[in-house]
Amino acid sequence: MSSSKLTIGIVGLPNVGKSTLFNALTKSRVPAENYPFCTIDPSVGVVAVPDERLGKLSEFSKSAKTIPAAVEFVDIAGLVAGAAKGEGLGNKFLSHIHEVDAIAQVVRVFQDPNVIHVANKVDPLNDVDVINLELILADAEMIAHRLSTLSCDAKRGVKEALAEEAVLKKAAGALEAGQLAQTLEYTTEERAWLKPNNLLTMKPILYVLNTSEANENVKVESSQLAGQMMVKVDPIFETGFDDLIKKSYELLGLITYFTTGTDETRAWTIKNGWKAPEAGTAIHTDFKTKFIRAEVIWWGDFLKGGLWRTVGRDYVIKDGDVIEFKI
Repeated sequence: MSSSKLTIGIVGLPNVGKSTLFNALTKSRVPAENYPFCTIDPSVGVVAVPDERLGKLSEFSKSAKTIPAAVEFVDIAGLVAGAAKGEGLGNKFLSHIHEVDAIAQVVRVFQDPNVIHVANKVDPLNDVDVINLELILADAEMIAHRLSTLSCDAKRGVKEALAEEAVLKKAAGALEAGQLAQTLEYTTEERAWLKPNNLLTMKPILYVLNTSEANENVKVESSQLAGQMMVKVDPIFETGFDDLIKKSYELLGLITYFTTGTDETRAWTIKNGWKAPEAGTAIHTDFKTKFIRAEVIWWGDFLKGGLWRTVGRDYVIKDGDVIEFKI
């Protein structure tokens, strides 16, 4: 896969069903031969993205092979309060979150007296607060260290140091107020200065409510999570997985285009907003430099026998495009 390959870390307190979810999800692991990710660690699962468009295109083209898009999940060790200060597997936990692009925060909603909760009670919003506080504390410490490093250059009036210092202080203000850094609005320039710092609280979060088909008497109703991306799953009965995978794909800012023919129909993963030459690198890196033009048709029009159109280097790929690259 191209450089568009991104990962989402499954994060949560102990005994919230995190590993149960991961294990159930990765039953649908994508065959390794289709995705040359090198050696896949046991805690990493490459999962097929459900997409009915792919099946329809494959059937229409009478393809011998059908290959889905994929999203990569990482099962991260359970967090405990105090992780930012090294409690439990704190440092390892936080370092693993630094390595992923987005967070699927598993929140326990189910009641089961046989599964002990670390706080001895099921309180979903408190669990969210515990995890988010550890991310906030870790970022606050990192920012303080970085500001100390920048101070000399900033005092000398170095433009770059002043720009980075300003946005880090802005993010620190949110953290000091107990908020995730992502709750603030940033300009494109500010985001560029923040990005190399890889703040945990800037990573997009999907709240995964782990409930039970038979028991939903604990509700998550609070303005705390208003407007946040959420999904309800049951790893035991394996419900909600399609929604989880699709929302994870969306959270990572990914879209899909297709190639189709009698040999194979394939879904290709790219970042939303990529232009045609860059999108071609999902197939082969040479496609960017050797790009001449592309023939494009929306998948629905393709099934209706619609007309292809020729596009150039500036064409922004749309989710659902069927493409033939000319090099």
